[in-house]
Amino acid sequence: MFSFVLYNLTMPRTKKYNEQEVIEKAMNLFWRNGYETTSMQMLEKEMGINKFSIYSSFGNKNGVFLESLKCYKQKLNQLINTLKASPGGQLALKRYFYDFIEFSKETDFGKGCLITNTANEIGTDADEKIKEVLNRFTNDVKQVFADKLRQETAKDKSTIEQEADYLLISMFGLSSATRIFNKEQLNNYIENIFKNI
Repeated sequence: MFSFVLYNLTMPRTKKYNEQEVIEKAMNLFWRNGYETTSMQMLEKEMGINKFSIYSSFGNKNGVFLESLKCYKQKLNQLINTLKASPGGQLALKRYFYDFIEFSKETDFGKGCLITNTANEIGTDADEKIKEVLNRFTNDVKQVFADKLRQETAKDKSTIEQEADYLLISMFGLSSATRIFNKEQLNNYIENIFKNI
């Protein structure tokens, strides 16, 4: 009898939820509401699991958020990989900007970019791991932009770096704009971005 009880106490609990599914729900909650506004109570409700399960699987709110960022990057990477594989420099880049608007849509307006939204929201005292993820992501996107610019231009390295920065910052602007402006305004914004490179 004693050994049976001990066996049951030492056996790990079987999770009654799929981690990928609950993280995707958490990602969408953070994407809509922002990191600061999202509470543990909201996460419990959205993910459909209790605080004990959240702490057991992910550590804390930051742990849930870091996993949510990974999930978001996997989704956005589908767009980025399409950009990488597309022929044509500026034309492919412009297509990416238009595709992003569709990617971010929830209703008539978009949710922006989870990375951009977070970068706009957090302060200098934010968790170092979160800041590291944001910096790595923006550097990776800038590199993809620079690689596409090199495909069809004889511009020097310095000019390409400047234009890649310009496109990256413009992408941040577009991300925020998707939450407020209509399709025609967003299209005008994109067309004007590419008149300047």
